[in-house]
Amino acid sequence: MPRQKTKLAAVLSLALLATAACGNADKGNESSGAAGSSPSASTNTTAGSAKPSGQTTKISFYSYNLAIASQKDGVLQLIGEFEAAHPDIKVDAIPVASTEINTKVQADIAAGTRPDVAQLVFDGLDYAVKNYNAKALEDIVPADELKKNFEGFSPNGLKLGMLNGKTYGLPYTFSTPVLFYNAKLFKDAGLDPENPPKTWDEVKQAALQIAAKTKAAGVHVTGATGNDWVVQALIGSNGGKVISDDRKTIQFGEPAAVDAIKMWQDLVVSGAHDKNNDGDVTQAFSEAKVGMVLTTSALQSGFIAASKAGGWELKAAAMPSYGSKPTTPVNSGSALFILSDDKAKQKAAWEFLKFVTSEQGYTIITSKMGYLPLRPAIVDDPNYLKDWVAQNPLVKPNLEQLTRLTPWVSYPGSKWNQVETTLLDAVQKSIQSTGDIAPIMQDAQKRAQALIQ
Repeated sequence: MPRQKTKLAAVLSLALLATAACGNADKGNESSGAAGSSPSASTNTTAGSAKPSGQTTKISFYSYNLAIASQKDGVLQLIGEFEAAHPDIKVDAIPVASTEINTKVQADIAAGTRPDVAQLVFDGLDYAVKNYNAKALEDIVPADELKKNFEGFSPNGLKLGMLNGKTYGLPYTFSTPVLFYNAKLFKDAGLDPENPPKTWDEVKQAALQIAAKTKAAGVHVTGATGNDWVVQALIGSNGGKVISDDRKTIQFGEPAAVDAIKMWQDLVVSGAHDKNNDGDVTQAFSEAKVGMVLTTSALQSGFIAASKAGGWELKAAAMPSYGSKPTTPVNSGSALFILSDDKAKQKAAWEFLKFVTSEQGYTIITSKMGYLPLRPAIVDDPNYLKDWVAQNPLVKPNLEQLTRLTPWVSYPGSKWNQVETTLLDAVQKSIQSTGDIAPIMQDAQKRAQALIQ
């Protein structure tokens, strides 16, 4: 294998490992816009007395992005700029693999060494609130300060970390499902790369045409393994739900949810869908062996590098719809949770959260780490991301989906992860079968219901 291709495969492998938990991307291009001014420390005080002048507050920060080689530099830049602006606060950043972070948080809390701030994915929101004693920002930050900080934040994004009307997780790094496609394979198959599929029926037809007229497979939909955020997006886009609004009744065995997965099964049975698993498709798409892939938008940087190395053009489109029904993109990604019981550390942690989710923070997060900015105005601001977005137009479908963003639902109770696994196991079994999948999904719903009671 050529040296350049070997290096690219290694980079893509790192990106794929990150995707298992939250859909992370390889390091993006350097931002060409000037960095905006960092928010200064607030003059308001949070609960508890202020610390004596000159005293340094040290906060621990568990970060899974820091454990990813392609994203480490972005996290370190965030921390470095924050500490420069807040010399009285020291961040002890601890890298923890995404697959291990919940286990470590639990163990350290039990051992009496509770982390002050933790980066956790949204499907564990309910559990973090009830078992980690995550602090609601409304309980530790003055209302006027919190309101001011939330100005300019994506309203749909902000909802992602809320439970029972309070903000426990401040949305930090996240992405949405995007349909990436190979423009060269489109042309070779007689398709118009400037007119990508907008519905799943159109995806099927385009995929069958690619499979018939090129040596590549048609399409791959990721999400049957790992976390259920893509599955939730598919079910929601067909008018279904995975759980009722009152969070008491599992609903992924209901007709709308079943029909959403039937679409996926039909792609596989018809031959439009490839035979790769989610673990292999990133490499396969990068090598032009698959025409389209629905996956996390955070893989964009890696795919750009692959297309340049392979001599083909990468394009991106919004998540396809079920006919005329509006799509409900669900995010992958994480929020920052304040777990400390110490008032001074809570105040310092809030200053950290404010900075990393500020205009400057999201300029770094988007341009260096590949995630979406949850302060949308900065994409048109020359002080932040305007020049970078102009140089990276593939991010636009992802940005547009912010307007329809639907929260990644967390399941109640200590067995939330088993509920998610039950759903994903049923989806895998369904799309690999050729018969009626309703009994499979209904059985999974029944077993999941018992887990939350």
